[in-house]
Amino acid sequence: MDETYDGTSRRRLLQAGALGAGAVIAPGVFGADEAAATTQAAEAAQAAAGQAGQGGDAEDPRFTVAVVPDTQYLFDLDRGDSAPLRASFEYLVEQRRDENIVFVAHLGDVVENAQASEFAQADPVFKILDRARMPYSVLAGNHDIDASKDDTRGDSAYLRIFGPQRFKRMATYGGSTQNGYNSYHVFRAAGRQWLLLAMDWRPSDASFAWARGVIAAHPRLPVILTTHELVNADHGNPVAYFTGHGNRVWDQLIEDNDQIFLTLNGHFWPPGRTTRKNAAGNDVHLHLTNYQDRYYGGSAMIRLYHFDLARNTIDVETIAPWILGQDPARRSELAEGEIELTDDTNRFSVPIDFEQRFAGFAPVPVRPARPAKQLVIPGTAAYWRFDGPLADTVTDHSGQGNHLTRVQLAGEAPRPSTEFHPDQPGHASWLFAGGKRPARGGYLRTADNAPLNAMTFTKGYTVEAFVKLTDDGADHAWQGLLSRMGTGKDAGKTGSDPLEPVVNLAFSGGRQLQWAVYPLDNNDTFTNWGHEQVAGQWFHLAVVNDGRHSTLYVDSSPLLRNPATPSNGLATAGRPWLVGANHYDNVIEQAFAGHIGELRIVTHALTPSQFLNA
Repeated sequence: MDETYDGTSRRRLLQAGALGAGAVIAPGVFGADEAAATTQAAEAAQAAAGQAGQGGDAEDPRFTVAVVPDTQYLFDLDRGDSAPLRASFEYLVEQRRDENIVFVAHLGDVVENAQASEFAQADPVFKILDRARMPYSVLAGNHDIDASKDDTRGDSAYLRIFGPQRFKRMATYGGSTQNGYNSYHVFRAAGRQWLLLAMDWRPSDASFAWARGVIAAHPRLPVILTTHELVNADHGNPVAYFTGHGNRVWDQLIEDNDQIFLTLNGHFWPPGRTTRKNAAGNDVHLHLTNYQDRYYGGSAMIRLYHFDLARNTIDVETIAPWILGQDPARRSELAEGEIELTDDTNRFSVPIDFEQRFAGFAPVPVRPARPAKQLVIPGTAAYWRFDGPLADTVTDHSGQGNHLTRVQLAGEAPRPSTEFHPDQPGHASWLFAGGKRPARGGYLRTADNAPLNAMTFTKGYTVEAFVKLTDDGADHAWQGLLSRMGTGKDAGKTGSDPLEPVVNLAFSGGRQLQWAVYPLDNNDTFTNWGHEQVAGQWFHLAVVNDGRHSTLYVDSSPLLRNPATPSNGLATAGRPWLVGANHYDNVIEQAFAGHIGELRIVTHALTPSQFLNA
């Protein structure tokens, strides 16, 4: 299937297709052409549906999936109480926008005795979600059906209430097995689509084949598998382990389907979790959650899985909305301890590098390289790209003639590298092996008569660079990225330390970005400070001056410590600029250690939307 990305930015992930809402997929019927055609047709239907009524933000990198485990004791003939589950569902509807709740997954054992009367009690409670048009899934646990049979068991009271007919109008619903006991949903969150499988207590071989077919028809979607039994855990040891049936699920569905990255099951207690490597060598996170053994049948306690793709983390919390909503003055002693569970088993974070984890089936495309001429905007004073072989001269693509000449100190010369920042126009860099005591490595300088040497930037300026600091454990304190030869004294300044460079873009001993300059309109230096940069990671930096104030940016984010005192222009002694080194009293003390991808200087203030990484 030919799939395209919307936009060239790597920040936007693929919006993959979904099978049409209400489609019932028979086991083993997927051919490649049919799957592609069905998926493409459904993609348009899904877009038109727009997951109406979602209420959240489908593009926000932070979203929540709510998990509801075994509620069976709340619907136990004449011994139950639906109030806790009503409170949980009402809470989810109320918090939908604030928590960006995109989906609710029930893990089975809705009722205790599989009786029609019990399902009649549960039905109106789930209608709270129906009326709110909150997407959700339900699957059969062993207490919901005849547990001695697999999903070919035929009709049941469960199926009459929670069969395909209940979900077919739901925008996320993709389809079910012909027997009605297994289903899948596709929901949109964090700018992409996700697939959730809701599998029966005991799927037949044909249903496993159906599930594999669903995944194959959505080859770029990450998959969350929900089922009733998969892993178990013992009291005192929250590390989960596979049951016999769980091993069958692993063998038939999980191990060879890299798209399944998270599984959720109930049935057993206490809760627990573990990870196992799949055939692709990637972690699958396997979580057991069930609270029926706790006060008031678990009080309809819910798990909230807060996905945060910006932080590459899933934060998990466990709360009881029914108890939370009670008057504290009337709350019972037992209820008081069940408002939320904060032990490590029930409140935890799961670190996942989502881009890396999904790379095997949904790689983020490399942003295409952009020719230098596209980035030479009006006011470009100099534009250097380190995307060629090591040379004695680096071309200034601005057309202003500010070419750089390589200067070699003792030690290793810079060398070309295929590494680059993912949003960098040029797909290469130079690795500078700088050091100090004595100064070693290589750097570059403009010619003595370069036009840039005399420029004072009275109308403002923007300096940008793509950088990765070397992570070698050596002392590179105060290494310079960009500097201007000549001291404050040489430029007629007599401020705090007139032997400092007139312009210096450097990194402190704590790898804090520093922009320290003598402006034209002041006798002393002005310094902007950044935060500690992580060595070994690419970042884009920018210094923007609007003619009065300078602001530092890292990855297009404005930093804090920028002087409020006005500062105009850059002092000059008419001497060359240095790339990959700085000086004190016109003596070069060390060269830069790390990668430099490219560097641009513009004679006015740019907005982040105009930066090289935009």
